Amino acid sequence: MEGEKSCKGKGNNLKTHFKNTRETGRVIKGMSLIRAKQFLKNVILKTEIVPFTRYKYGVGRKAQLKNQKASSGRWPKKSAQMMSKILCNAESNAKMKGLEISSLFIQKVTVNQAMKGQRRTFRAHGRVNAFLNHPCHIEIVLTEKKKKIPKTFSK
Repeated sequence: MEGEKSCKGKGNNLKTHFKNTRETGRVIKGMSLIRAKQFLKNVILKTEIVPFTRYKYGVGRKAQLKNQKASSGRWPKKSAQMMSKILCNAESNAKMKGLEISSLFIQKVTVNQAMKGQRRTFRAHGRVNAFLNHPCHIEIVLTEKKKKIPKTFSK
């Protein structure tokens, strides 16, 4: 990763589910910046779906996944909104560095678990259970695609 040809967008302790955000990040990795922003808009509008591969227990099967390898998926709206905000942040960082926006693609997406927020829920017979939320840290690295050099044939 070259320092002058890449830029980064980052968010810490975001109040969105870690598992949904991890699956969303896995899908947009390798996409161009423009395609990733359009994909996240489509996820919010439920015209494209995020296939769940690792955290898929209890996730229902969807007909939108017929052309993909997975069978279960969701439309994680809040995760898509957070990812699109971080992509906009990374895009503005790229503009400040003077990178060409049309040639940027997502090289790396890191989603880590943040510290759980603890609350309590009250149960029957005077018992109390933990009621946790699962926030996450997101980091997206954009890199400018190298221009292809045409191959020359010598005889």
